[in-house]
Amino acid sequence: MTPPATPTGRLRSVLRDFLDNSASGGLVLMASAVLALVVANSPLAPAYFAALKAYIGPLNTQHWINDGLMAVFFLLVGLEIKREVLDGQLSTWSRRILPGVAAAGGMAAPALIFVAFNLSDPNTLRGWAIPAATDIAFALGVLALLGPRVPTSLKVFLTALAIIDDLGAVLIIAVFYTGDLSTTDLGLAGATTLALVALNRLGVLRLLPYLLLGAVLWFFVLRSGVHATIAGVVLAFTIPLRARPAAPDDRAASPLHRLEHALHTPVAFLIIPVFGLANAGVSFAGITAEALLDHLTLGVALGLLLGKLIGVFGSAALVIRLRLADVPMGATMTQLLGVSLLCGIGFTMSLFIGMLAFANDPILQDEVKIGILGGSVVAGLAGWAVLRVAPREVPAPGQGRRAPADA
Repeated sequence: MTPPATPTGRLRSVLRDFLDNSASGGLVLMASAVLALVVANSPLAPAYFAALKAYIGPLNTQHWINDGLMAVFFLLVGLEIKREVLDGQLSTWSRRILPGVAAAGGMAAPALIFVAFNLSDPNTLRGWAIPAATDIAFALGVLALLGPRVPTSLKVFLTALAIIDDLGAVLIIAVFYTGDLSTTDLGLAGATTLALVALNRLGVLRLLPYLLLGAVLWFFVLRSGVHATIAGVVLAFTIPLRARPAAPDDRAASPLHRLEHALHTPVAFLIIPVFGLANAGVSFAGITAEALLDHLTLGVALGLLLGKLIGVFGSAALVIRLRLADVPMGATMTQLLGVSLLCGIGFTMSLFIGMLAFANDPILQDEVKIGILGGSVVAGLAGWAVLRVAPREVPAPGQGRRAPADA
């Protein structure tokens, strides 16, 4: 006979379910962003901003978070990209085409809208990539609020799109947001990368040698002028996906899967919330109507809200219309529209790119934050509303999947 569950046991079960839920990280991130805004506009604001500027060794607190902790986030992103491309939802061209084209459109359209608002100002034009990124944690958090109203296929589509989107953002950061380069440190970083590749080729399956060399790689990349977080992605691409000889067919036993599993909880519930707490805080004291309607603020906000909608939904609809791909299983075009709106939630990566684009201009950083927060909130609410009222596909009796009711 199974003993009755104790209150402590039930609490642990609830906590475990929460931590295992991929959307829970988005809910925690929402809470950290709200907390940052509250603190930044409270009597605690001076202590909050002073703590971010306080130096710990060679870097201040905010740099340790954005350059150090976020390298671990990018490591997880890289692991997810590699796994999905080699052994997941992006492993075949038929699976890649719909989220791939939608992601490309969802990066191009927001950037074009931003450029249209900022073309006459070279100082702000540097932020063209800010609205190009989608925050998967936030978007999945909104989907979690809708429960079974959203078919699983759309969640898979959104996740695959976000993975491709993240890869694009990584390339943008590496190419367009790199400072003055140190050829010596860049060469040392390249040599460290070759050592990591050699470990992979030699069949080393222990994680410790990779992680130790990864720390060395991060140090050299930090000094090279390339943003330090790129080291996390490079390290991820060298982690083996193959399993141990004792379990050659068990991919779940591979170093990549083990590291990804180990990083998921601390990244979702510690690193990303800490990043949000450190970067979402913007003081509204002295914020004028001019700042809210400034071309930088509007370019970011409308890039996220309208650019993602036009780019993601327009590209996906075109691919479906040309019969190059199907509507995700069990979904309608209206639901696809709602998910496209959710792609306008660009919190984490957009903030990150914004801090890189205007690293030495706090005023422009605040305008970027206002644009990101405003555009993301409206996009999230609009996406939730559309998905809340969207008709769901109902198969006819005795039939499988039919054409969407509102296609």
